[in-house]
Amino acid sequence: MAKKAKPSVDKIVKKVNKEFEKTSSQIEGLVNDALKQFDSLQQQIQDPVRKLLKEVDDLRDREMKRFNEEFERRLNEFHELQSSILERLGVASKEAGEEVKKRTEEISKEAKTAAKKSAPKTSAKSGSTAAKPAAKKATAKKTPAKKAPSKKPAAKKPATTAAKPVDKGNLTLVKGIGPATAKKMKEAGITSIDQIANPSAADQEKLKAFSSVKGFSQFTTEAKKIV
Repeated sequence: MAKKAKPSVDKIVKKVNKEFEKTSSQIEGLVNDALKQFDSLQQQIQDPVRKLLKEVDDLRDREMKRFNEEFERRLNEFHELQSSILERLGVASKEAGEEVKKRTEEISKEAKTAAKKSAPKTSAKSGSTAAKPAAKKATAKKTPAKKAPSKKPAAKKPATTAAKPVDKGNLTLVKGIGPATAKKMKEAGITSIDQIANPSAADQEKLKAFSSVKGFSQFTTEAKKIV
């Protein structure tokens, strides 16, 4: 019985190994197919990416080239402008220096001539000028003092007529109240300056509506001056 069982075990082991090899070959085939598909997919992805990267590089090169050209052009323009300004400033400074030099020479010459002219004249005139104040003093003593003319008393002006009565209905006479404010006050019931100068309780309530007007706190004081 043991001899018969042994061949059956070997057959089973062989069969299992065969199936395993078959399965391994199938798995290997599937893996190879998957790798092939992955390679093809990678190539499909890489081609557009490479193309895009190349376009980006070309665009960057073009922009950098254009930027460098523009920068060099602007730099050359700046250098030309700087040189022209320096040339103008140099010419202007030379002309200004020559002008200042000429002017200083003229001023020095004028000062020398003025000094030469003024020296003898002052010495000659010194004696005569010293004598003049004494003569003036002598004449001042001889001339008698003149009497001041007597002023006539000013005629008295006639007494002024009595002042005109104040129009107490004209609220604009109060300092700080304009025509528009006066109109609103009359509409509110404040029709007389007396109501502002000596307001009653009711008038005070009416006046509160105008507390936002500039100078409101002085309305009563100014109205009392008029009344």
